[in-house]
Amino acid sequence: MNLKDIADELVAGCRENRAKENLTKLYAPDAVSVEAQDMQGMGRETQGLDGIGGKHDWWENAHEVSGASVSDPFLHGEDRFAVIFEVQGTVKETGESFDMREVAIYHVADGKIVREEFFY
Repeated sequence: MNLKDIADELVAGCRENRAKENLTKLYAPDAVSVEAQDMQGMGRETQGLDGIGGKHDWWENAHEVSGASVSDPFLHGEDRFAVIFEVQGTVKETGESFDMREVAIYHVADGKIVREEFFY
C-alpha cells in the first residue's frame, strides 16, 4: 500500500468503526503510539500492536461516544499524513461529558504505519 492508500483506509476504518481491525493491516508490528500527555498512568508512549490494541480497548471500555467525525487525511511528503478527530461523549466511570478535538500525525515506512502522535 502507498501512503494515500494507507491514509484513506485508516480514515475509512475510523469512520466505519473498524479502527481496531485495521491495526494488523496498516501498522508495523513494532509501531509506536505517542499521546500528548500521560493517560491514566499508562504513560505517553506505547509500543507494538498489542499495546496499541490495548489503548483501543481502554478507550472503548472507559468512554461512551455519542458523536464523532474524522477528517479526510492531509498528506505530507511521501511518509506522513495527518487526520483531525472530533469526538463527543461521556466518561463511563464519572458520567462527565466531553467534547474533544485532536490532530493525529501518522508516520509511514515500508508500507506500514510505524508511529502515530496525538496532539490535543
